[in-house]
Amino acid sequence: MTNTPTTAILDQVLALVTLFSSDMERSDRELGLSPSRTHLLWLLQLNGPQTQRQLAESMTVSPRNITGLVDALVGTGFVTREPHPDDRRAVLVTLTTHGHDTMTRMEADHEQLADDLLRDLSPDRRERFSADVATVTATLAQLIAEHEASQ
Repeated sequence: MTNTPTTAILDQVLALVTLFSSDMERSDRELGLSPSRTHLLWLLQLNGPQTQRQLAESMTVSPRNITGLVDALVGTGFVTREPHPDDRRAVLVTLTTHGHDTMTRMEADHEQLADDLLRDLSPDRRERFSADVATVTATLAQLIAEHEASQ
């Protein structure tokens, strides 16, 4: 096995990130979504109806940003605002049928892409790849946190 310079590996990772980003942007654009709107829809798909406050905390954005995102998603038919059953002051953001169907298709596409991308890797290589990606991701998160703490 030949040694690959670390910068060449980083270049490969960056190329992969660029391809993923371009594909996600294309997919979002076709659906009339943005990355933030898609993120909000994923949260609702995974966790069910939530208050705007819960969504703001999960996305680490301001309540004002969530209001704008939800307004846009209500306007395009992906979500509704409904009265909270236990708190008269709060509303729940809920996927519409259109929103749920869209996210179900996205989930299926996500699973298919994972299968397509990893089909040539044996189960052992998939496990090693997963562990390596987790290690690199944790290291990057740590480096970012250290950098932010030093600012």
